[in-house]
Amino acid sequence: MKLYADLHIHSCLSPCGDELMTPNNIVGMAYLKGLDVIAVCDHNCARNLPAVREAAQAMGLVLLPGMELTTREEAHMLCYFEDVETCLAFSERIYAYLPDIPNRPRYFGEQLVMNGQDEIIASEERLLISALDLSFEACAGLIREHGGLCVPAHINRGTNGVLNALGFLPKDIRYDALEVCRQLPVPGVDLAGWRVLESSDAHRLEDISERGFTLEAGEKSARAVFAAIRAH
Repeated sequence: MKLYADLHIHSCLSPCGDELMTPNNIVGMAYLKGLDVIAVCDHNCARNLPAVREAAQAMGLVLLPGMELTTREEAHMLCYFEDVETCLAFSERIYAYLPDIPNRPRYFGEQLVMNGQDEIIASEERLLISALDLSFEACAGLIREHGGLCVPAHINRGTNGVLNALGFLPKDIRYDALEVCRQLPVPGVDLAGWRVLESSDAHRLEDISERGFTLEAGEKSARAVFAAIRAH
């Protein structure tokens, strides 16, 4: 079946995410825009996923659990998992590699953890946009170790796309897909044969994708979407 998806959205847990990017607001906007599947991928942390899952289930949307890692080289890498619990366990593993640099909300923004009613239950103290003490290759290895999907993020956009951060896409790493900005050139990478994801990387509600990008999956579930990406 064809599913409309936006597989890269930030919540208010990411310091660069607007404070209106609460779990219920994200799901509500995705619903209004006619999406079937969303992935909330906060920087180096997954603590808002249980609340997003609760909101998504209430609205009949699928949540594909994910995170956006920042490697030692300052390249961004998306990772996806079949279920929230596995992603949370991976998040705890990743936390050990996050520098102990305190967040300064006045400069970087709040890092809010919420429950299913959009109530603040905690504030993450370490600065989540810091680079992990893990190389690009090591991040990919840890994702594999935990059974996740490895997807370099917006490879041809911004300083944190791998083509700008490293100057090339390492070929000795197995990727499940590439996230690409279609409006920009993709120098040095032949996209033929790749699963290509097109997502919003939304940090504000209005930036969440309209109905456009689709995935073919066996059913409307996180497991089926995960399998569809992996099988390509």
